[in-house]
Amino acid sequence: QNGLHALLISDMNNVEEESSEEEDSAESETETDDGSDSGADMEDDEESCDNKDDKENDKAEEDPSDSDMEIEELTGKEESESAAALCVAVGSFCDPEDLPGLAHFLEHMVFMGSLKYPDENGFDVFLKKHGGSDNASTDCERTVFHFDIQQQYFKAALDRWAQFFIHPLMIRDAIDREIEAIDSEYQLAKPSDANRQELLLGSLARPGHPMRKFFWGNAETLKHGPKKSNIDIYTRLKDFWQSYYSAHYMNLVVQSKETLDTLENWVTEIFSQIPNNGLPKPSFGHLTEPFDTPEFHKLYRVIPVRNIHLLHITWALPPQERNYRVKPLHYISWLVGHEGKGSILFFLRKKFWAVALSGGNAETGFEQNSSYSIFSISITLTDEGYERFYEVVHVVFQYLKMLQKVGPDKRIWEEIQKIDENEFSFKDQTDPIDYIENICENMHLFRKQDFLTGDQLLFEYKPEVITDILGLLCPQRANLCLLSADNEGRCPLKERWFETQYSVEDIDQYWADVWACDFELNWDLHLPEENKYIATDFSLKAPDFPKMDYPVKILNIPQGCMWYKKDKKFKKPKASFGVVLLDIFVSILSLNLSEPAYGADIAKLKYKLVAGEHGLIIRVKGFNHKLPLLLQLIIDHVFDFSFTPAVFEMIKEELKKTYFNMLIKPEVLAKDLHHVILEHGKWSLIDKYRRLMKGLSAESLLSFVKAFKSQLFVEGLAQGNVTYQVSIKKLQFAPLAHSFPLQFRVVDLPNAHLLCKVKTLNKNDANSEVTVYYQVNSLINIKECEDSSLGEEVDRNWNEVMSQQYLFDRLACEIEALKSFTKADLVEWFQTLRGSFRKILSIHVVGYGEQEQDSEFAAVLDVQRSLLGELPQLTFLPPSSYMKNTAFIRHISDFTLSLNLLPYHKILK
Repeated sequence: QNGLHALLISDMNNVEEESSEEEDSAESETETDDGSDSGADMEDDEESCDNKDDKENDKAEEDPSDSDMEIEELTGKEESESAAALCVAVGSFCDPEDLPGLAHFLEHMVFMGSLKYPDENGFDVFLKKHGGSDNASTDCERTVFHFDIQQQYFKAALDRWAQFFIHPLMIRDAIDREIEAIDSEYQLAKPSDANRQELLLGSLARPGHPMRKFFWGNAETLKHGPKKSNIDIYTRLKDFWQSYYSAHYMNLVVQSKETLDTLENWVTEIFSQIPNNGLPKPSFGHLTEPFDTPEFHKLYRVIPVRNIHLLHITWALPPQERNYRVKPLHYISWLVGHEGKGSILFFLRKKFWAVALSGGNAETGFEQNSSYSIFSISITLTDEGYERFYEVVHVVFQYLKMLQKVGPDKRIWEEIQKIDENEFSFKDQTDPIDYIENICENMHLFRKQDFLTGDQLLFEYKPEVITDILGLLCPQRANLCLLSADNEGRCPLKERWFETQYSVEDIDQYWADVWACDFELNWDLHLPEENKYIATDFSLKAPDFPKMDYPVKILNIPQGCMWYKKDKKFKKPKASFGVVLLDIFVSILSLNLSEPAYGADIAKLKYKLVAGEHGLIIRVKGFNHKLPLLLQLIIDHVFDFSFTPAVFEMIKEELKKTYFNMLIKPEVLAKDLHHVILEHGKWSLIDKYRRLMKGLSAESLLSFVKAFKSQLFVEGLAQGNVTYQVSIKKLQFAPLAHSFPLQFRVVDLPNAHLLCKVKTLNKNDANSEVTVYYQVNSLINIKECEDSSLGEEVDRNWNEVMSQQYLFDRLACEIEALKSFTKADLVEWFQTLRGSFRKILSIHVVGYGEQEQDSEFAAVLDVQRSLLGELPQLTFLPPSSYMKNTAFIRHISDFTLSLNLLPYHKILK
């Protein structure tokens, strides 16, 4: 009776529904909703700002005493897992001007104990003890909390969790520590070009608009600044909670295997105590056209963190949440992002001006909220494309003008609708915590009958709605942002919070004049043809073998072998293939396939090409009806492989950027060092980058491809709704002269604690990374989880093929072995790890900052740069005083040469 809205999902077979008296009024309010969620999504355990969109419906006029209980029935995960999510319709838009980041800070502080359960870390301890986890995120107009736990402890966990919204203590002593956590998230977010571009774009909004606020918060805004201004952060935190964490602002979703009656009783008993302050919910829908400013309609040059040429073209539109049944932005982005003939990217690739393009609305709170919606097109440019970026922009405007001229196409809209329906109808089981979090956000936007489908399906074709949006995507309303390291020396300005270097200038007068007139269309740009890859046959194949628990070998010849398993468990019209080929030309092959295979990709037939350590891995999956067409297309392109010198040079330059952008990430560098030390013969990323920088010729690739086609060993797996006849392909090549094992060999570490400590390769990154490796095992409760999708089972079986172990019943064997594992065994194992015969490898990648005393290494770094030019070199650092007893690795290859290799092994039973 406190106004909180709840939706209950039971994994039981019984279905009960309870309608609300206010259903009709709530539906109409939701339909006219113009609210949403927030800009920088700040996950506590993830440092990305890419978040799901929280859509908000404005119920300020709703009677706070009205309660709304929706009840649905859904098949849940096989495991006994329960989950809950609660969304508060308040976020960073409500931050006080003098305390940026306060909403994000409150999200952290509400977990610091409650009146009923005062232990500061009691909830986390309870969850971990019973196999659970929790998290939270703050967005512009939403704050979302969620947790999962084993079913038998769900009610107890619900009671503990609800107390954070009933009477949180927000312990004063925890303030400084949680501000440090906030500041750490801020430091982790700074090296992200996406976060930087978002914050820069937000600064272009009208003065006074909440989009100009600094949502992340850091030590300066929440600690040092308030202290100087005599602001009591604890009092302000309490005030913010009392003003905004009200029951009638909240939506709750719970999912468990209990009956619906039981769940309803629990929710009523536990959550009815959440206070309702009766205040109107904050709304920002009146702040229209926030980016209709002279500052927005200009060209911004930005120096990115990564080595990349990236062009962003952005429009600010009226809020589009109310059009969710039509989804005009989805329709337009589907066309703009198309890669087939007639598309923007197909044309730009032919010109060698671009390698990738994406467009649309990311459905984050920053891009879709109650004040506006963003439509953006992002294009990854080549070096030539960077020099001709205005011509690239012109091509985009020509395409949009073509769409305006021809108008919405019902055939294309229905094609998109059919693809989305196919995917929804045969969707794999999702993790409960992700599923309910999504529904929790949907409840703020959609009609009640659309809670489960509103974000995934197209319902109504309204060409006039699409036409209105297309009319707004004109050159005069666009913002241009060009990211490139080549902007160095041209960017005197610096954004305050992330210190992004940028410049601003008027649009070139020549192009401004062209776009102000009725410019000509480009006849190479047109609508896509009908998609032949859309599945229409979803019938399940009859089994080829009467009994098949594991894959069986159905083909065994000198050129290769084939494993096959018909799906009997998940019973979906999908299949997955995997083929291993000896290859290193994945990038060009992917480019060659991008246009002919794009129809399959958008029809939800997915393919993946990976250059593995021992060969080329090809995987295809999706609806089996048209899957053989896709597989044959890929195989044809492998054996008819060709390229032009221009393509070779373009791909080579893009690979350089890819390697560089991976190396500057501390977590990637740490993982790479870990593998290089442990795996015999492993090429490091730095070695690959150096080799590329020294030069590769097109002739050398041609020679390799010729040798590749002459002798191969192919090994594959076909699993799902396929018959084995479909899977067998005639292999037209000679077998390998000598067989070889695919397994890598691991070095035998000495009995010591080893330390490899290096400086990060990005001088602008303050973040450090620590990895500790024990030469160790998994726990039985992880092993006993059922596969929740066909993909999970295929992954396990494919790993057996890739490792040439073929122990397809490995999981069952491990479970049986682990059941005999005792506490004494665990203690003995742990003591061995910590004893004199321990084998430990620690990898430290150290960031830059005052605390790291970087002045000591400045001279060394300067010398390296002058000697190596563009070639990166690792700087090995000595151990700190805390790790003085470790064995210090000063040179990786010298260290590994002195070690023995563990033998190849094969598990037979």
